[in-house]
Amino acid sequence: MADYTRRVKSILREHGCTFVRYGKGDHERWYSPITKENFSIDGKIESRISANKQLEDAGVKQKV
Repeated sequence: MADYTRRVKSILREHGCTFVRYGKGDHERWYSPITKENFSIDGKIESRISANKQLEDAGVKQKV
């Protein structure tokens, strides 16, 4: 399986999202200036569907 974690984090940074803190397990909390809310991302994103969902949660319209 592919690992989309680096690509998702890169896209988030391009859109101004910032890392806030570590969450439970291997999750991380990020802040999105688009939605003005915090959201979590998984530490190991293995499917394209999950990667795109996490981008959607951040308000980013770009797809992986």
